[in-house]
Amino acid sequence: MSTPPPAPSDDAATLRGRRVVLVVAVLASFVAFLDGSIVTVALPAIARELAGSGTGATAGADLALQQWVIDAYLLALGSLMLVAGSLSDTFGRVRVLRAGLIAFAVTSVLAALAPDPGLLIAARALQGVAAALLVPSSLALITSTFSGPAQGRAIGSWTAWTGVAFLIGPLTGGALVDTIGWRWVFAVVVVPVVLTLLLMTRLPGDAHRGSVGAPPRVDAIGAVLAAVGLAGPVFALIEGQRVGFGAWFVVVPLAVGLAALVAFVWWERRAPAPMMPLSLFRTRAFTVGNLATVGVYSALNLGTLTIPLVVQELAGLSATLAGLVTLPTTIVSLLFSTLFGTLAARHGPRPFMTVGPLITAAGFLWMLLVREPIDVWWQIVPGVVLFGFGLAVTVAPLTSTVLSQIPAAQSGIASAVNNAISRVSGLVAVAFLGVIAGGALTVDGFHRVVVVVALLLGASAVVSFVGLRGGARTS
Repeated sequence: MSTPPPAPSDDAATLRGRRVVLVVAVLASFVAFLDGSIVTVALPAIARELAGSGTGATAGADLALQQWVIDAYLLALGSLMLVAGSLSDTFGRVRVLRAGLIAFAVTSVLAALAPDPGLLIAARALQGVAAALLVPSSLALITSTFSGPAQGRAIGSWTAWTGVAFLIGPLTGGALVDTIGWRWVFAVVVVPVVLTLLLMTRLPGDAHRGSVGAPPRVDAIGAVLAAVGLAGPVFALIEGQRVGFGAWFVVVPLAVGLAALVAFVWWERRAPAPMMPLSLFRTRAFTVGNLATVGVYSALNLGTLTIPLVVQELAGLSATLAGLVTLPTTIVSLLFSTLFGTLAARHGPRPFMTVGPLITAAGFLWMLLVREPIDVWWQIVPGVVLFGFGLAVTVAPLTSTVLSQIPAAQSGIASAVNNAISRVSGLVAVAFLGVIAGGALTVDGFHRVVVVVALLLGASAVVSFVGLRGGARTS
């Protein structure tokens, strides 16, 4: 009598389920990252049509619009990501992801149809609200599914494959801008959203879990204080460059925002269900990793915003070529991120989080060679390659370090805190662009930006070297 074929083992089913979780986590984050990378190369075209079409338009007004298109998104993303992390832990990763994806598709269409700067900036802020639901939940899927060295490899893969967004974003955005128009850089994001929603139907049942029996409590007061605390100083920094920092409608938002930030910290120490549990910072690896995150992501946002602007506005290249110039960063990062995530899980993150930012800083310092007339392929591209390699060495170990000692039940909020810190760091750095560059982007202004970026990365390296002394492996 023949023996029936064996049923698939639990281990095989588990492996398949984990692969599905990883793919969905990558694609969900891909949507938010794609939006960031694809929009950057479209900024000059947006400014020409929406700011430059009016009478009396100035270079300062163009730069302010470009900053707001980026910062409206980052402001909403950074201020609400902590609430989104709490929602992820309470209601379940998949439910929050699905809501975020649908909202992101709708707001992307609104941005594509915006007829003037005000409505575009408003649509970008709404996109940031939707994106806040995506990143912490997607990373929490990984940290609650994988553990030990497998978690390091999974986070490395997540880092590498979400990097594909940075690979295709500038090229796709540049091609769209140069052919059918900048509005399509927003509309095209709907495609990966639909694909991700379809794949989510195949997630294993345990991926839907949140905190069992947890009451649906949201720290609304903390969310409002965080939003006001971030919006006030950012508004003051961007508008102060345009109208002067002595204007009352610059000084008042700055003062109100700083007061709200102080009140936010006070409230989070006392709130029954805080959106940013300060107890997380008692974990050394979490604290050091987030301090390093401030330097790394301030530098990355400031640098990656400025390079495409220089290539288009100073070197006179097309949006497509501007996308091509940034391509080596993502290729190198994609090739090596998984490797360094695995090595950090095995040997500890300290050497990677120390050397990686220094390599990235060296890449930016190379760009001090930029002179008129600009030779992009010699003065910028080699630095971009170094920048990409340093990024690969740094990011996966950094992410693993932040989450390595956090309980799975808090992985959503911990991931949200780290992502919020990275977005807020970028938000503030972009707001300072006009101050650093001198109000309008010139070669000398670009050199100042490059030096500031290198100093931020150097500070991150020092924090990692000192703070992770004797640090444990990320397992």
